[in-house]
Amino acid sequence: MNAQVQKSDQAIGKLSFIGLGKKRDNTSLRSILFLLPSWILLSVFFVGPILLTFYFAFTNMSLTGASAQSIEFVGFQNFAAMFSDPNFRLSVVKTIIFLIFSAVIGQQVLGFIIAILMRERNRTFRRVIGMIVLAGWVTPEIVVAFAFFAFLNDQGTLNTLIGLIGLKPVTWLYTFPMVGVIVANIWHGTAFSMLVFQSALDNVPKSVEEAAIIDGASRWQRLWKITVPMIKGQIVTNMILVTLQTLGVFTLIYALTGGGPGMDTQTLPVYMYNQAFVNYQLGYGTAISLVMLLIGVAASLLYIRALKVKL
Repeated sequence: MNAQVQKSDQAIGKLSFIGLGKKRDNTSLRSILFLLPSWILLSVFFVGPILLTFYFAFTNMSLTGASAQSIEFVGFQNFAAMFSDPNFRLSVVKTIIFLIFSAVIGQQVLGFIIAILMRERNRTFRRVIGMIVLAGWVTPEIVVAFAFFAFLNDQGTLNTLIGLIGLKPVTWLYTFPMVGVIVANIWHGTAFSMLVFQSALDNVPKSVEEAAIIDGASRWQRLWKITVPMIKGQIVTNMILVTLQTLGVFTLIYALTGGGPGMDTQTLPVYMYNQAFVNYQLGYGTAISLVMLLIGVAASLLYIRALKVKL
């Protein structure tokens, strides 16, 4: 009798297991069907263009001429021409300078300082300052470029203010063009870093800082030895995002200086645009975009390694 009961229980268990398996299979199938449209969109508009970019970088594709009608695979010719071009090397140097002073030192440090100063202020103060800083972030790049052109040109606001105190006007966008685009990009993008650091600082336990105060730690010691290590992951994440965003800045620079005077502000995006759409060499311009991608990846790995963060 007991043996029959055990056999029946085992049979019921097998049937229930089979039933659960079928339910899981149906659930998985439904999940796949629900996600299928998003996968198709990602494949068409994200994965597809990336694969085409890798392919076109090794071709002689152009907008005009015989190569516009019949694309040929040229191997590493675009990259060989690129690395032998002194203008490309100069653009890489200008890009690195723009990244360091605009993204790493500018937006990152200034955003962190603003977040720290706003941390212990009342809600009204934080809202007012936050709205002022956010105004630059929500402003389109083309508008930022024209605003800074009006501020820095020969008859601009800055020279007007300088003239009021008896100093000679300066041709800022001709004498210090890189400084102009760096300051404009810092003003435009600092709000993002401020928001990231505000969120990170709000999650730091106050009990830890209160214990440090009791132990006699100064404000600087609490900031450097407690706060910064606790938000190290957010710091690296912000540095990666800001660097990638700054690496792709084109509209602001092109509208403000056109990459000039000469090549003083011709970063890689501007150089790529000139090669692809001014000189009509799309294959060569696409190869430059791959180099920009590698620079972004290298910078991200450098940040992670330098701050020893596990993502």
